Amino acid sequence: MAHRGQVVESTGSWYEVSYDEQESTANIQCRLPGRFRLDNSALTNPIAVGDFVHFTINDDGSGSIKEIEDRQNYLIRKATHHQQGNQILAANIDQAYVVQSIKKPNIKQQFIDRFLVTCEAYQVNGRIVFNKMDLCEDSRHQVHYLTDLYQSIGYEVLQTSIYDEDSIESLKNDLHQKTSVMVGLSGVGKTSLLNHINPNINRKVRDISSYNEKGKHTTTFAKLLPLVNDGYLVDTPGIREFGLVNFDPWELSLFFPEMLEPRKQCKFNNCTHSHEPGCGVVQAFENGDIDASRYQSYLHMLESLEDD
Repeated sequence: MAHRGQVVESTGSWYEVSYDEQESTANIQCRLPGRFRLDNSALTNPIAVGDFVHFTINDDGSGSIKEIEDRQNYLIRKATHHQQGNQILAANIDQAYVVQSIKKPNIKQQFIDRFLVTCEAYQVNGRIVFNKMDLCEDSRHQVHYLTDLYQSIGYEVLQTSIYDEDSIESLKNDLHQKTSVMVGLSGVGKTSLLNHINPNINRKVRDISSYNEKGKHTTTFAKLLPLVNDGYLVDTPGIREFGLVNFDPWELSLFFPEMLEPRKQCKFNNCTHSHEPGCGVVQAFENGDIDASRYQSYLHMLESLEDD
């Protein structure tokens, strides 16, 4: 008999699946037949945390996945560490947060912009968390500037510190009754935030490297964690880059909200908004209607897509 469940953790070879059994919830370790891997050869992980699957139970108590349901949405990036293909970070999510620390490590705006572009393209509600606000004293101007910038183009921005209970409560309320995912560079304090959101989780926290102020990985595999406020959160391993997947250069501006109206004024339908005459986006930038840092992020992404 086939059962239906949701993948709550993926280790690469085994998938932990949560399912209903006799009016209670049970977890089972499942394997994936090789044919699924062949069918999804462009992915390093044909199944992601958040996927709904159908499986049968083997004599030894393990499960065999027979079907992967179509995804409502997903968050994806290029694989790293010289791997070929792409990596799905989470599937079937209501919202996704990019977490940035004020210091140790410092804010990386291009990381934020790549994340938000991917959210726009894959129909995920993207949000921003500026964490470690207790370290903000000499960076306050930058934080206010970025908060105002992203709010002005329609993104929710939260400012948090584990030493500020009001900010933790605001984040808890934002997570209420939703399935969310948090993504961030190693060391931005994502795990400490999670432990304050739900102390019962008690994820391991490690120190920042004093040599380069980069974080050390604490989360090895993505995991779907239940929250005390009737929500779920996918905790992902800390990452150092966010590569774009399946974008054509001409369509990149479709995923910058502030460029949607100006691009309608472009002379050419396939305008890349970098060098063409009669470009509405360039005109909006020159008029001050598009922020310089966002336009520079756009040009960097465009260059990377054209190089690919």
